[in-house]
Amino acid sequence: MLMELTTTSHALKEWAVAVNALESGKTIMLLRKGGIHERNGNFQVAHKQILLYPTYEHQQAFMLKPEYANRVYPVTSGWHPETVRIGSWAEITDILPISDEFLVNALLPFHIWNEHFISDRLKWKPRQPLYILLLRTYKLTQDQEIPYHPKYGGCKSWIDLDQSINLQETTPALSDFAYTQLVQTIRGIVGDKMARKIDMLNYNSTFS
Repeated sequence: MLMELTTTSHALKEWAVAVNALESGKTIMLLRKGGIHERNGNFQVAHKQILLYPTYEHQQAFMLKPEYANRVYPVTSGWHPETVRIGSWAEITDILPISDEFLVNALLPFHIWNEHFISDRLKWKPRQPLYILLLRTYKLTQDQEIPYHPKYGGCKSWIDLDQSINLQETTPALSDFAYTQLVQTIRGIVGDKMARKIDMLNYNSTFS
């Protein structure tokens, strides 16, 4: 178990609509393949306990399920808010690298994106896996409004804020039981689907 932090300045950038879904307990899952400015061009988990930093510029309504698509408001390229709302932090409890489209599609009910997003992510840098992140999210007692800084911009996943934010006296988005059940279900799907794929490969090899 990770040692619980009392403050942190480490943040993971994610679409605002996804951050809202995590905070409200609608999902525990993010799908990542890394930003253009990632080290070595690959997605890496720099920290397991992070603040959730909402972004707006690259949100695409057509890549979201209908119930989330209508929550996205288009902004012009390069736009950013003068201040950014930090309302939550999360512990990344599971990191599952997956390359099989059939397996990723089996996880469709557990996140906010649609089939178009999945197909797009798998085709981009096809030799690299898609990372399934499971996050235990906690709401801050009071939202923090921090000034936007140009260094927070750009296509990168991880940033360090100029100020640390207190993580104490927070409320989990889901109960221990609800979160554990979801994680077990998702792990079960990944395990079951991989086992079925291996069985099918063995079957085809035996009888072809």
